[in-house]
Amino acid sequence: MKVKVAAKAGFCFGVKRAVDIARKCLHDRDGPVYTLGPLIHNDQVIEALAREGIGSVNDLDEINGPGTVIIRSHGVVPEVLRRAEQKGLDLVDATCPFVRKVQRTVRDLVQQDIPVVVVGDPKHPEVEGIVGWSGGKAMVVADADQAKKLEKYHEIGVVAQTTQRQNNFDAVVKVLKDSGSRVQVYNTICLATAERQKEAQELAQQVDAVLVLGGKNSANTAKLAQICRTAGKPVYRVETAEEIDFAWLKGLRTVGVTAGASTPGWIIEEVSCRMMDFEETNKEEVMETQVEEQSEATDEPQEDMKQEMEDAVEVKNLKNGDIVTGVVVQVNQDEVLVDVGAKSEGVIPIRELSNFSVDSPQDVVKVGDEIKVYVLKSEDNEGRVILSKEKADAEEAWARLEETMNEGQVVSGSVREVVKGGLLVDVGVRAFLPASLVDRGYVEDLSKYLNMEIDARVIELNRARRKVILSRKAVLEEEYARKREELLTNLEEGQVVNGIVRRLTNFGAFVDIGGVDGLLHISEMAWYRINHPSEVVQVGDELDVKVLRVDRENEKVSLGLKQVLANPWDNVVEKYPVGSVINAKVVRLAPFGAFVQLEPGVEGLVHISHLADRHVATPDEVVQEGEEIKVKVLSVDSEEKRIRLSIREVDREKPSKASPKEYQPKKQETPPSNDGGTATIADLVGDIFDNKE
Repeated sequence: MKVKVAAKAGFCFGVKRAVDIARKCLHDRDGPVYTLGPLIHNDQVIEALAREGIGSVNDLDEINGPGTVIIRSHGVVPEVLRRAEQKGLDLVDATCPFVRKVQRTVRDLVQQDIPVVVVGDPKHPEVEGIVGWSGGKAMVVADADQAKKLEKYHEIGVVAQTTQRQNNFDAVVKVLKDSGSRVQVYNTICLATAERQKEAQELAQQVDAVLVLGGKNSANTAKLAQICRTAGKPVYRVETAEEIDFAWLKGLRTVGVTAGASTPGWIIEEVSCRMMDFEETNKEEVMETQVEEQSEATDEPQEDMKQEMEDAVEVKNLKNGDIVTGVVVQVNQDEVLVDVGAKSEGVIPIRELSNFSVDSPQDVVKVGDEIKVYVLKSEDNEGRVILSKEKADAEEAWARLEETMNEGQVVSGSVREVVKGGLLVDVGVRAFLPASLVDRGYVEDLSKYLNMEIDARVIELNRARRKVILSRKAVLEEEYARKREELLTNLEEGQVVNGIVRRLTNFGAFVDIGGVDGLLHISEMAWYRINHPSEVVQVGDELDVKVLRVDRENEKVSLGLKQVLANPWDNVVEKYPVGSVINAKVVRLAPFGAFVQLEPGVEGLVHISHLADRHVATPDEVVQEGEEIKVKVLSVDSEEKRIRLSIREVDREKPSKASPKEYQPKKQETPPSNDGGTATIADLVGDIFDNKE
């Protein structure tokens, strides 16, 4: 029996995007993570997400306290988004972009007072959300018959549920046009859905029966099954491999497999393995039946057959199912010859060398290798012994895997393929490593693990179904926990450690210091004021930080970066002596004066009384933020981190611009004016204010 799997079976773009977003939230968000309703229509995926820590609620009122809420791929009505914001929930919208396009189209049509018809299932969550974006004004029809019952409109817009069949949508459009309405057609059927349905129809015509994989509540899976039935072939809907009844497959030459958009790749892989298992079992049963029929048809073995049997006994009596040790004597392009002590060398076909595809036998064995082989046929039609290295390796591997799982040990293997939903790993048998269990966080590109040797734990084992599920994440989490515990035990306040910036927030950065993510608060990043951590560090930066506080009970570590950098206030007295005039930049204004930056981390105050040689009501009469100015240093207090500055004193020291003819020396008896160098009462009052500041 040949199994043909549709190329476009499994997760569509929108569903994969929603699942990836959900898993990424676990890594990026603090606090509990929920989905509003099932994220997708697949119970197995929902259960897997629940095990990872993503809960599902049917109503926002079920959530008490803060948390992250993920809007599922089907979308929701706008009212739900408003309620989530009112409850203070962190909202992550995983609505499929194609569904979002339908929602916006409907909203725009209603705003133009154009009636809207939605072709789809009125009870489907996607359609309910679309109607919500119309303010409840959109009309839903399932088919052309329902469209005929609508009243006539001068102008009308029509959209489709993204998983609708094209011919059904076209039929509704035709009815609306025939009614005399001016119809604005928006074909919002997802292109991937249309291609999947077309491929399923073509597949059904090429096989003897079709297995359609998907959730029982999945609308697109139901449509796939409906389309396949139009070919007149038996169609069976299943959610998992366990639901397959081998009685369906007996006597069939080819079986097609397709899957709905919510079906993960690992379920498709399970079904394929189960079909392969059935095929091997069926072959053995057929062979045994043929042997029995031949023995019944012959009353007495002929003399030469007796002699051959005696010779075989004298050499080595091999039976189907035996596992024996042999030596490789010849490696050909498509087979390997092995001496197993029988009358002739045994043959290993290239497909029986490994549980993964092999381009050349030389990649697996070489002449002189001693290997274990499984006897598939003690003698074929040409008198050859047919062997399998793959089955012998598998028998040994199953025993080892069972022991490994029971004892909680780690198994090592090589990543051979990247498939939908995860990786295939060679651990002696084909094992599946789901994408969510590859690493501690979300992995966008699985191809980087190809041909990598990995350590993992066996979390599920079913020999009868040839099913092995691995978790590399479990090993990494254990290693992380061990390093974290060790680090927290040895970490001391005041210690300088090396770390890598993992993520940024508005209030700081989380730095991995070797198994523990410590918080580098924005106030501890630099000696000067910054608005966002990205001004100082970026994700991936490697830096030295100082341990400020260690809370072992709550496993929290506070870090500082500025503490390992030079403090610019240490030498301000030498750099900015009293009386010196320096260039500075106005950084902010206050009612009592202007703060200016002498260098990053060092700021001084120009009191309002020292802004000009006249009365100043507000600082912005003289200076503006960002302006470059010259100031004179009046006093420096490095311990209190205060520097008093003056613009007025700089202006007083400038040479007079008056020409010699215009210059008139002041008379001794004339009281000093505010334009001179002598302090007035107002000046003295200003200095008092300076000291207060």
